[in-house]
Amino acid sequence: MDKSFAVLGLGKFGRSVANELANAGADVLAVDIDRERVHALADIVTCAVAVDITDTEAMESLGLSNMDAVVVAITGSLDISILATIFAKEAGVPYIITKSRDNTHTKILQKVGADKIIIPERESGVRIARHLTTGNILEFVELSETIRMIEINIRPEWAGHTLRELNLREKEHINIIAIRENNNLCVNPNPDKKLSADLSMLITMECKYIHRLLD
Repeated sequence: MDKSFAVLGLGKFGRSVANELANAGADVLAVDIDRERVHALADIVTCAVAVDITDTEAMESLGLSNMDAVVVAITGSLDISILATIFAKEAGVPYIITKSRDNTHTKILQKVGADKIIIPERESGVRIARHLTTGNILEFVELSETIRMIEINIRPEWAGHTLRELNLREKEHINIIAIRENNNLCVNPNPDKKLSADLSMLITMECKYIHRLLD
């Protein structure tokens, strides 16, 4: 996956976002002032650094301007959350998601330029990561730490071919559960029937292969 994201703040929510983005194959920069939190993600994300977000010089060294999006996952300090959002905006980040703790916080974040504001009690870190990374993914369910059940639109290059010809289990590590056509779910699809471009598939696959769906 040729996308880069920064997650500022590595509490429970921030860790969840960073983990899921990394699992999807994205380049992830994880930032927190707490070295233990940074160390816990060091082997999972592309780069994990301990930085004080109020330190402008240190923040400038992170290269946020190169990111496709930044997730500001900080609510412990309203001032720092706002500062991080403003810094990302001034760095030219094209899409900024900021975590909010209440309606007042939300209104301020809207004024300083956050593109999407979320309240973690309503949206999980996994869902936010999916929002950032998904292309043709329609729905997404965690079956375990390593397995996901996903509904996807079929790729344009699959249309006109049969499941037998595509051999998706072998080539893409995709296990097909069902095919949806006109809102009708077929759980035993004919492997020799050509796929049409308007179909979707319900599949399971390991997290480590999800990036194949996003390329």
